[in-house]
Amino acid sequence: MKKIIFSLLLALAALCAAGSPRSSFAAPVGRVFEINVSHHTGEDNSWHRACVFFKQYVEERAGGRIRVKIYPGDQIGSEVETIHSILTGGPADMTLTGESMQSVVPEMGILAVPYLIASSEELNRVAKGAVGRKLEELLAAKANMTVLGYFERGARNVTANRPIRKTADMKGLKIRVTASKVTMTAMSALGASPMPMPLSEVQDALRRGTVEAQENPLAMVKTMKFYETQKYLSKTEHLRSWVYIVISKSKLDAMPEDLRNLIIEAGKEMQRVEHEMFVKEEEDLESFLEGEGMTIVGDVDRKAFAAATLRDMEAALPPEVRPLYDLIRSGKY
Repeated sequence: MKKIIFSLLLALAALCAAGSPRSSFAAPVGRVFEINVSHHTGEDNSWHRACVFFKQYVEERAGGRIRVKIYPGDQIGSEVETIHSILTGGPADMTLTGESMQSVVPEMGILAVPYLIASSEELNRVAKGAVGRKLEELLAAKANMTVLGYFERGARNVTANRPIRKTADMKGLKIRVTASKVTMTAMSALGASPMPMPLSEVQDALRRGTVEAQENPLAMVKTMKFYETQKYLSKTEHLRSWVYIVISKSKLDAMPEDLRNLIIEAGKEMQRVEHEMFVKEEEDLESFLEGEGMTIVGDVDRKAFAAATLRDMEAALPPEVRPLYDLIRSGKY
């Protein structure tokens, strides 16, 4: 009798194994974390390609526990709207941001002060030094954002349908700028009429004549195809700064330690990969823009521009920005 029962049990086990879905015996996967990355550049920009690298790096190593979705070109909202989204818990979780953060963290206005940083080498020393560390602490404390790394921005230049060589050439120029009080003050000091608006709206505004000019690094001039509406790129090189790779601190803290460490590691790798792309592309951008019909104006009186903007800026700096400004000017960053 025992042999019969044992045989029946074996047969039943075999039947269950053959007929039941494989997932019935699989271990539970657990919670899957979704990270929505929002940024305002196009898909050919090195920032976007670095985000794609981040997605691949994380998903390949997370064992199905993290899904990364990327929304380029202001699909979730403008940079300011994306910042608000992260602050309020969604839908964006991660972005690339710089001086636009000063509405939440006033000290971030240091990233918009013209002619403060003279070279790429100095920029990286500042970003990695005391100034950079202070900004990272403030983003965590005031904006609930964890910094994963930063991307160097190329020098910002003015594009227009007339050459800009002297400060007098800026007089009355309706120029689009970021939503930064510091930037607007600088442009006003040069006699221009600064008009803040989201990057995604600029090309249409140039076509309509709402604005006559804009200022951006070479890479953004290419990505946003400003060469289609602007004849001249004048190398004012008025601003060198960076953007932070930030993620919602609440989102990151909700993950188990191994996944948090993976995200932090991926951010460092993302910064490294983007910098390699940035260095290579900067060498080719002027040739590309000239090939698209733009005239590159190199003989800009940058000393006069610097003198005009810094004179007014020192008086207009917000009190929160002044200590960081003084630190950079002293060279003790």
